[in-house]
Amino acid sequence: MQKSIAKDMRDASLIPDKLFYKIGEVSKIAGVEPYVLRYWETEFPFLKPRKSKSGQRIYVKKDLDLIFQIKDLLYKERFTIEGVRKKFSSGGASSKAAAAKVDSKPADVPQLSMPKAENPLEHVKKRLQDILDRMG
Repeated sequence: MQKSIAKDMRDASLIPDKLFYKIGEVSKIAGVEPYVLRYWETEFPFLKPRKSKSGQRIYVKKDLDLIFQIKDLLYKERFTIEGVRKKFSSGGASSKAAAAKVDSKPADVPQLSMPKAENPLEHVKKRLQDILDRMG
């Protein structure tokens, strides 16, 4: 019965118009159990709902869209978990939204500057050598 509710809600765009949804609500809307949603969070880095102060998962509509896409790929198109990851990383339907969510960095994280002409591995090697020189 839960699957038919989810199908009706998605097809008729009857998703409640709210700012956020708890995991139980998302479970009913998407037609998957809460433990499946928690598992998907561990497998797909682009699916990271916020957490409230009490630790509850708070989903937004973009998260619901991703959940529906993941569900369709896994259950209808019979993708594997790895296949879904590749689909989103290689330019799937909404991989841009997923990539933006994964690649977004907090403003307070310092960015390392690296000379453009230098090979990244050489840069790392030099930095490590500097550290060793300071320690030794």
